[in-house]
Amino acid sequence: MSVVSLYQSGENLDMEMNPESDVMEHRHSNEEVCSLAESLKEEQTESQNKAKSNCDLFCDVPNHIEVNEPPSRKDSSQQCDAVRCAKPKIFFNDGVRSVDFVLVWNALNEDSITPQAYAKRQIFETNLLREGLQLEYESQEANGLNFIKIYAPKEVLRRYSEILKLRMPMREIPALRQVSTHTNFLVEGINNQWDKIKSWVFVDKNTFPDKGHRFTAIYSRDREYLFDIDSPCFFTPAIHSRIVQFILDRKRFSKNPNSSFAFGIERLLEEKAYVAAYPLHDGDLKTKGSTRHLLFTQWASLCKWYRYQPLDYIKEYFGVKISLYFAWLGFYTHILLPAALVGLACFIYSCATLYDNQPSEDICNEKITDKMCPLCDGWCDYWNITESCVHARITYLFDNATTVFFAIFMSIWATLFLEMWKRYSAEITHRWDLTGFDVQEEHPRPQYLARLAHVKRKQVNVVTNTMEPHVPFWRLRVPMTILSFSVVLLLVALALATVVAVVLYRMSILVSLKAVSKSNEYFDNSTVMLFTTCTAACINLVFIVIFNYIYTYVAEYLTEFELLRTQTEFDDSLTLKIYLLQFVNYYASIFYIAFFKGKFVGHPNSYFTFFGYRQEECGPGGCLLELCIQLAIIMIGKQAMNTVLEMLFPLFFKWLNTLKVKTGLTKDQSGKGRQPQWIKDFKLVEWGPRSLFPEYLEMVLQYGFVTIFVAAFPLAPLFALLNNILEMRLDARKLLTFYRRPVSQRVRDIGVWYRILDSIGKLSVVTNGFIIAFTSEFIPKLVYISQHNTLDDYLNNSLSYFDTGDFNISSRPPSWSPPTNSSRDICRYPDYREPPDSPNEYKRTSLFWQILAARLAFVVIFENVVVLVMIIVKWCIPDVPTELHDQIRRETYVTNEIIIKQEAIRAQSRHICTSPKKLENIRNINEAPATPEQWDRLISKSLSGSEFDLLIHHNEQSNSGMSEVKSSVLPSSPSSV
Repeated sequence: MSVVSLYQSGENLDMEMNPESDVMEHRHSNEEVCSLAESLKEEQTESQNKAKSNCDLFCDVPNHIEVNEPPSRKDSSQQCDAVRCAKPKIFFNDGVRSVDFVLVWNALNEDSITPQAYAKRQIFETNLLREGLQLEYESQEANGLNFIKIYAPKEVLRRYSEILKLRMPMREIPALRQVSTHTNFLVEGINNQWDKIKSWVFVDKNTFPDKGHRFTAIYSRDREYLFDIDSPCFFTPAIHSRIVQFILDRKRFSKNPNSSFAFGIERLLEEKAYVAAYPLHDGDLKTKGSTRHLLFTQWASLCKWYRYQPLDYIKEYFGVKISLYFAWLGFYTHILLPAALVGLACFIYSCATLYDNQPSEDICNEKITDKMCPLCDGWCDYWNITESCVHARITYLFDNATTVFFAIFMSIWATLFLEMWKRYSAEITHRWDLTGFDVQEEHPRPQYLARLAHVKRKQVNVVTNTMEPHVPFWRLRVPMTILSFSVVLLLVALALATVVAVVLYRMSILVSLKAVSKSNEYFDNSTVMLFTTCTAACINLVFIVIFNYIYTYVAEYLTEFELLRTQTEFDDSLTLKIYLLQFVNYYASIFYIAFFKGKFVGHPNSYFTFFGYRQEECGPGGCLLELCIQLAIIMIGKQAMNTVLEMLFPLFFKWLNTLKVKTGLTKDQSGKGRQPQWIKDFKLVEWGPRSLFPEYLEMVLQYGFVTIFVAAFPLAPLFALLNNILEMRLDARKLLTFYRRPVSQRVRDIGVWYRILDSIGKLSVVTNGFIIAFTSEFIPKLVYISQHNTLDDYLNNSLSYFDTGDFNISSRPPSWSPPTNSSRDICRYPDYREPPDSPNEYKRTSLFWQILAARLAFVVIFENVVVLVMIIVKWCIPDVPTELHDQIRRETYVTNEIIIKQEAIRAQSRHICTSPKKLENIRNINEAPATPEQWDRLISKSLSGSEFDLLIHHNEQSNSGMSEVKSSVLPSSPSSV
């Protein structure tokens, strides 16, 4: 009557789980209860043997006894469901114990061979051995490198899994088989006739067998009947490395009890006592049968760009944090497809109707015979409007009726993207069981402690109950914060200064080219404007790339000065600074063209000057084409340069590490085939704690280009889609080829980036509304059509008249001649102003104010309509699917009921079999915890991060107080830390 046999289905579960019936059924005799316990053991053994045979059949799991483990503990019990288990591939010299972590120190490094370094390593490694870890020392290499291999026995894994409250997979329970393993809900409704297409796009089940859904629970050694701990698939290599990393971060390397912060591998790496600490890849890229080789050939290959990502295998190999990034990137790329198709359709429509646009045809067909006013002072001459024919036609491709439709579509798309990501994230969170993990109390950063080493005043941390340096508020905290804030403002001003410099470049190059165009027939007005815009955008891109590295370095330096205690606080502050600086750096020039260029020019009789120069003007078709060119060059150029640099930099650092390994080796000794895995991995680049930051930052900046200014460049989603398809595979290849294997980290979601994406989506509604209203010609054309029902003569209506005799001396063109009494020369310029013979000469016309009112009204209507649609979309799409919500409640209920039932059976069998005479003293089962909440509180009692840190520091500093700490922290836990 085991749990598995009891619940063959979820039917009649309430009746089956009735505690009253359980007591009535087994109350009659102690022989029956003892036979129940015997039956329970037999059925569990039989189930383990059967599952073992299945696991051996499908997974080919070796059957060996773990070193230093009881002989009865053999690999057994898990029905693998025909999936590949994550098994260790690299072992100690005995071929049995796996290499879970590697420490490296360099005998040729002066900082590593000092007596202090030797003493710290000896104390640190001794504490690791006392904790239960097993070490194996490799002989020193000819290049001075010393490798120390670390193995975590099963008892250590069991103990720390309980301490860390890891959520581990439970035994296969039939009552929980209702779980859906499909998380790609966007395509769940595809009909059966598309099975071939789905099999071509989805993950290949033959290559990556479906792991299915294994419900998890917080691990407890008192509740091990829920888990199959003897299975080789239970403690994966990722869990091994995570637990070893947790121990390494907290072991002391000093015997001085006053050195409260002499602990952690990070401090030892900072002090060069060790040069590296990392887990191993499970084989070479060419090692067939390894997960690394499988991911490299089937996931990181550019030939597999059309396939979905094997997220479960990525999570199993790299951990949740990295796999969640790839899940978000894959989802973002996937949902870019409809936006790219709609943007491409709008562009195709624009191309098809190019010659139907009346204003551009009027320009090209010279419907306006009057000469145009000069574009600059002194050097520029009158010009013919037909010279801007190419410029006008290209402008129409991005400024037409589809612009408004696409802007509204993209605003709704951005809302749908975030809402659907929340749903998809909820399914992934449930699938990977990320909802209930324990957030560890963070230790102070080593850099934080080093900067406060001179501070004598200490205070008690109320969370960890340990003494920490006290940061003087007025003497250190306030001055450093003011310094950081001031430097950030200075860098923002520097980014704005580059925009001004680029504007001055455009002004000067425009004057120069107009002067050259007098003697060169190939330099018409359109060529000059396009050349000036493109070169200015390229120069701006170069400045952006250079400033990016300066901003990143300065931001990290400033954040260090802010004396932030934990890594989380440091990362949040750094993210805010870098994103603010990058936002200004990338978008400042685009904001200038969209909202300021050509808006405050004046008129030929009274131009507004900037440093003595006339401000830039927009062409007869507006500034939207220049905005489009600027946006396209910066966006596409940034993506191309980042793709190249992201591959070159890791390759360069890998080459440097390879030189370190080959130092002192002969040609035969440096052969690749003879090197063990720990030497091969030492050549790779370290994956730092913020290595995902530039990846997220690149995609979030791209998301800004796709949404904030999409009205000016409808092809932005298409280029983003093409880039992301390549980016996804190159990031995977880079991670597998150039970097050491990261330690598995567990996170709940993408963190602060979601809030940034949400803010960008809201900002995009405002910017697109203003771009359509004030940058494009949509509203003036709409007002003109409302008055005349056609665009005929619209061009003539949008150009004002100017008497050339009213030119200032500094503004007169070279061919200017004084007017005579019999005739008066006229030139035209784009604006809505009164003619020279009007009583209100050169003042704004009433049509200008009508258009301004229409523009403001459009902004209000556009934003309110879009916001209303966004609210409706958010209301219609719940964050968590209803089926998933019900499924989570069902799983929680079934799990708690199983715990209640099993505890009832164990309690009766334990009392009756050990003391038959005390049958009458057994309490009624109703007196035990009877609700799921009570049992949940019972099984979740284990050490939190702060309690464990407090306990372990007391253990190493004062052995005499250990028993008191144990009694206060672990009143009922049988484990010993």
